[in-house]
Amino acid sequence: MSFKTSLQHALARVMRIGGMLLALALFLFLAVATISGYLLYQIVSPPRSPANVDVSLLMGHPTTYKFEIPGQGTREGWFFPGLMRAPTIVLCHGYGSQRADVLTLVTALQEHQFNVFLFDFAGHGSIPGRTALGYGETQQLLAAIHGLEQRDDIDNTRFGVWGTDLGAYAALAAAGQEPKIESIALDSVYDQPSDFLLVQVGHTGLGGLPLVKTFCLFGFRMLNYQYRMVPPARASLSRLQSIPKLFIESADRPELEESTLRMFQIAPPPKTQLVDQLTYAEMSDEGRRAYEDHIVSFFLQNLPPSGQPAQ
Repeated sequence: MSFKTSLQHALARVMRIGGMLLALALFLFLAVATISGYLLYQIVSPPRSPANVDVSLLMGHPTTYKFEIPGQGTREGWFFPGLMRAPTIVLCHGYGSQRADVLTLVTALQEHQFNVFLFDFAGHGSIPGRTALGYGETQQLLAAIHGLEQRDDIDNTRFGVWGTDLGAYAALAAAGQEPKIESIALDSVYDQPSDFLLVQVGHTGLGGLPLVKTFCLFGFRMLNYQYRMVPPARASLSRLQSIPKLFIESADRPELEESTLRMFQIAPPPKTQLVDQLTYAEMSDEGRRAYEDHIVSFFLQNLPPSGQPAQ
C-alpha cells in the first residue's frame, strides 16, 4: 500500500471519528439544553395550590378588594380592617406559597389595629401564569399599593410591607420607588432574580451538570428581557436612608441567609437584624408566635397605627 493510500485511509478514519465526536457533542448540547429548558419552566411555573377559602368565614372580618395591574387586568386581594385611617401592612408571600399561608401573621398585626392586605403573585395560589422571581412581582406590589390608595378608610400615605424571599425582593425594590412605603421587613431577601434562579436550580440537584446554569440564566433573561435594565435590589438601599428596615435571616436557607446578611451590612440606618433557625413556613407554633411578635413590634415602633375603630 502506497504512502498516499495510507494517508487517505488515516484521514478517513480521523474524519469518521471527528464526525462521531461532533455528533456526540451536538447530542449532549441538545440534551443539556432540553434539560435546562424543562428545568427553567418548572422553576418559573411552580405548582399552584389555590386556597379554597370563604372570605366571609375568616376571622378579622376581611373583604375582597380589587386593584388594577397595568397590562394584566384586575387582581383581587383580601383586606383586613384595623383602625380607621390607620396605616396598612401589605404581606407578600414567598416563592411556591400563597396568601393563605400568612393568615396567622395577619391576625397578629390586625390585633394591634393595623389594616392588613394580602394577595397572590402571578403563578401562585389562585393566579395563573409564571413568576418573574421578583421583577413582575415588584410591579404587582406597587399596583396593589396604588389601588389601596383609593380607599378612604385608611391612611393612604403610610404603608408597611413584609415579604419573604420572592416577596422580600419585591418589597425592597418597591420601597425604592414608592415613598409611601415607610417600613419594610425583609425575610430571606436576595439581590437579583437571577440569584434566586440559581438557588432554585441548585435545589434540583442538576446545577452541577455542565452548562445547565448557563442555559437557565440565558433562558430566564430572554423571558424577562423587558426588565434587562432593572438594577440590582441593593441599588434601592441608597434611597432608603430614612426608612426603617428589618432584615431576617433563616439558618436553614444558607444561600439566602448569606445574601440577607450582605444586604443588612450595606444598608444605611435605620436597620435591625433578626436571625432565626427556621423559615417562617417551617416554624413550630411557638416559634411562629415569637417571629410574629418581632414583626408586630417592628411595625408598632416604626409605623404606629392611629385613628378610630373600624365601622
